[in-house]
Amino acid sequence: MSVSADRIGTPAPLRPSRPLVASPTVPSPPVGALFSPGDDGKPFHHCTASVVHSPAGDLLVTAAHCVHDGGFRTRLVFVPGLHDGIAPYGLWVPTRIDVDPRWITDRDPDRDVAFLRVRRAGRPSDGRPVEAVTGAERIRFDAPVGGPAQLTGYPEDRDTPLGCRHTADAQSRSQLRFACPGFPNGTSGGPMLTDVDPATGTGSLIGVIGGLDEGGDDATSYSSRLDADVARLYRRATA
Repeated sequence: MSVSADRIGTPAPLRPSRPLVASPTVPSPPVGALFSPGDDGKPFHHCTASVVHSPAGDLLVTAAHCVHDGGFRTRLVFVPGLHDGIAPYGLWVPTRIDVDPRWITDRDPDRDVAFLRVRRAGRPSDGRPVEAVTGAERIRFDAPVGGPAQLTGYPEDRDTPLGCRHTADAQSRSQLRFACPGFPNGTSGGPMLTDVDPATGTGSLIGVIGGLDEGGDDATSYSSRLDADVARLYRRATA
């Protein structure tokens, strides 16, 4: 399935979820589970990531703590659209990871964002980048807050995503807050979207689960604001 990242329909109204709790949702092609080796060496789903539009079409965004936790994680694998044990859009591995130096040195919660450039793994490539295969979210920097948003993430103990629609509020000048319970471990890095296109399911990405308390707790999720520093990190990753 190929979805154009530039095709934007009339955004669907994002009415709050009822009941207001993270619930199973339909997988979205650009959103997937991020795996790394567990303690036993077997692949372990530890986070969520999303394809975001870029000039080369090969860019993911996730939380920095998903890729650098005292050191860079190795043997990462991204599985977009994962469901029921099926990887419908293949497996993708990083060729480059960009994280703000302040996360590496200080674990600054305001810098809990990472970009990954990826290539297809496991079979001869047809030359198409991941964005041409899955479509992509449109990253939006310094987006206004207080409006409706949609949060999605893959729990570590299941291979289908959870989603919730609610308001993305300002926790502080540098953090977003999304007060919908039920996002457990594994959902870190999941996208916070506005202006979701009903035809493609893609939208404007204004944050990822992370930031304060590395994403929050069961009741509330957080995100570092995608500010000018994150925009610079994006430009560095796509240069």
